Amino acid sequence: MENFKYYAPTEVIFGKGVENNTGEAAAKYGKKALLVFGKGSVIKSGLLERVEKSLDNSGIRYKEFGGAKPNPTLAHAEEGVKEALDFDADMIIGIGGGSAIDTAKAIAHGAANPDDKLWELWTKKVPLTKSLPVGAVLTIAAAGSEMSDSAVLTNEEIGKKAGINTDFNRCRFAMVNPELGMTLPKEQIAAGVTDIMMHTMERYFIPDSCCDLTDEIAEGLIRTVIKNGATVVENPSDYNAMSEIFWASSLSHNNLTECGRGKDFSVHKLGHALSARYDVTHGASLAAVWGAWAKELYKDAPGRFARFARKVWNIADEDDETAALVGIEKTLKFFESIGMPISIKGLGVEPAEEDIKALALDATMQDSVKLSRIRPLDAAAVEKIYKAAL
Repeated sequence: MENFKYYAPTEVIFGKGVENNTGEAAAKYGKKALLVFGKGSVIKSGLLERVEKSLDNSGIRYKEFGGAKPNPTLAHAEEGVKEALDFDADMIIGIGGGSAIDTAKAIAHGAANPDDKLWELWTKKVPLTKSLPVGAVLTIAAAGSEMSDSAVLTNEEIGKKAGINTDFNRCRFAMVNPELGMTLPKEQIAAGVTDIMMHTMERYFIPDSCCDLTDEIAEGLIRTVIKNGATVVENPSDYNAMSEIFWASSLSHNNLTECGRGKDFSVHKLGHALSARYDVTHGASLAAVWGAWAKELYKDAPGRFARFARKVWNIADEDDETAALVGIEKTLKFFESIGMPISIKGLGVEPAEEDIKALALDATMQDSVKLSRIRPLDAAAVEKIYKAAL
C-alpha cells in the first residue's frame, strides 16, 4: 500500500428539501455570496428562489451570475471574478452540476487573487495560496465536484482544457437533494452515471499495489452505480435509486477510492482533449474512448482487469486474460445500454488524420507528458488509441 493523505472537509447535507437550509450552512463562511449557475433551469424549477429565500432568512446578501457552460470556460469564469470583486463577495456558491461548481471554484480563486491572471493560477505558473470559501447546491450526480479537490476549465482562446487539483477546491458545504436530479434529460443522467464510474475506475486500474479495503470500496461503489444507474436512466423518479447515485457521485471523486493506490486519469485526458476540441458531453467522451484504452493496456495488467471482471461483473473465467476481455466487453455493453457512445463516431464527430494527431498532442501536452500508470503512453500510443476508438 502506498503512502497517502486523505482529506475530506466538506460538510454534506443530504436529503429531501435540504436546499432550503443553504443559508444556515453558508452563514458560517460569510455575508455576501455570488450565486453561480447555468442557463436558467434553476430559475424555471424554482430552485434558485428557494436558495435565495434561505439566504435571506440567514441575513446573507447575494448576487446572481448565470451562464455557466457544460464545459466551463475561462472567459466566463473571468467575468465571474469581476462580478465577485464588484460585489465584494466573501463566498461563492455554485448551484447546479459540475460545470457550475467548477466555475464557482475558478471564480473563488480569481477573486481571492485579483492581481494574478486566472489561467496562470490554473496552470500553476503562479502559485495558488488562497481562495474564497465555496459552497455547492447539487442538481446532478456526475462530476463529484461537490467533494473533490479538482476543477476543470477550457481556455477557448487557445483550445485547451486543463484541470487543477488543490485543497482550495474543496467545497466548505454541499447541499445534496437527490430529488433535484429527477427532472434531468435521460442523456444527462446517463452521462453522469458514466462519469461516476470513470472517476472510480481511473483510480482502480493501477497495478502492483495491495489495497484490499480500498479495492472493496471501489468495487462496491461501481456495482452500486451499475445497478442503480440503469434504474435511474429508465425511471428518474425512483428516489432510492437516485439517492444511491448522488451519494456515489460524491464518494467517487473525494479521493476515498484512491487511498493507498493513487490515481491515473489517463482516460480523462483523452476525453478532455475531445471535449475541448468538439464541445462534446464530458461523460460521453469518456465512454467513447474507454474501450480502446482498456484493450490497449489490459495485457500489461491482466490480473487487475481480471479482478475487475470478477468482482464487478461476477465473471468466473479462471484465465485472467479471458476474464479481463469479458469484463471490458460487459462494461462497454453497460454504457451502450444506458445510451452512451462507445466510439468517437458515436459522439457525432469524425476526426480526420491530422485531427487525431492534434488530439494526441493535446492529451499529452505536446508529447511532454506520458499517460497511464499501467504503461506510459506517449503521443504516438495515444494516437493509436484514438484511432482504435473511431
